[in-house]
Amino acid sequence: MSEEKKTQNPEVKEIKEPETKTNTEYKVTWKGWVALVFLVICFSGVFANSDTPLKALDLMSLVGKFGHAEGAKIAMQGTGGFGAREGFVFSLTLAPVVMIAMGLLEVCESWGALNAAARIFQPILHFIMGVPGVVGLAFVSSFSSSDVGAIMTQNLYKEGRITDDERTIFAAYQYAGSGTVNNTVAAGAALLPISLLPAGIVILLILLVKIIGANFVRFYLKAYHKKHPESLNDVPAE
Repeated sequence: MSEEKKTQNPEVKEIKEPETKTNTEYKVTWKGWVALVFLVICFSGVFANSDTPLKALDLMSLVGKFGHAEGAKIAMQGTGGFGAREGFVFSLTLAPVVMIAMGLLEVCESWGALNAAARIFQPILHFIMGVPGVVGLAFVSSFSSSDVGAIMTQNLYKEGRITDDERTIFAAYQYAGSGTVNNTVAAGAALLPISLLPAGIVILLILLVKIIGANFVRFYLKAYHKKHPESLNDVPAE
């Protein structure tokens, strides 16, 4: 009986371990899809100019506006201020934008929005940057946190799931405009209310430039390997 248990236990482990790994990495619930759609709509500015209740789905509509004091030309902040007091009042005007955006990101992330986004982006990552789909979670995580994306990328390299060239290409993407969504909303909060483009379009433009930069590195590495054939053992898979 003891010998039979020993032979059965390894078989059970071999079956269960891969299943739990794939479930934690790729399983997406309906909540994740709903959260992802909500974030896309909210940051894209689709309903920014809508006259229907759907305008509440727009980020800047949720943030709202300060009221004007009698005779004031600028809401809350007023005119003619200077020094530390002017800077303090100005910082208060940024707080609502940052709080609303960060809160939405945290809630949607807890519902699985990142996993849903990873499911969408994985098939196209190889085409747009020449990196494998396994970096999909790091790709999406880098939208809100540069640290999380960097740690995940380093772990993938240590595990041998991506090559040194693939890591270099992906790092070039992450380095420029890191934490795209969070930094655009937080650091750019002062510009968003006066921007001619909605926050979602601004973020898309930043992502486009980041991808172009990563492809510059990608093509440079290809040219380098042509001149140095001995380094071809670490070329990203095509």
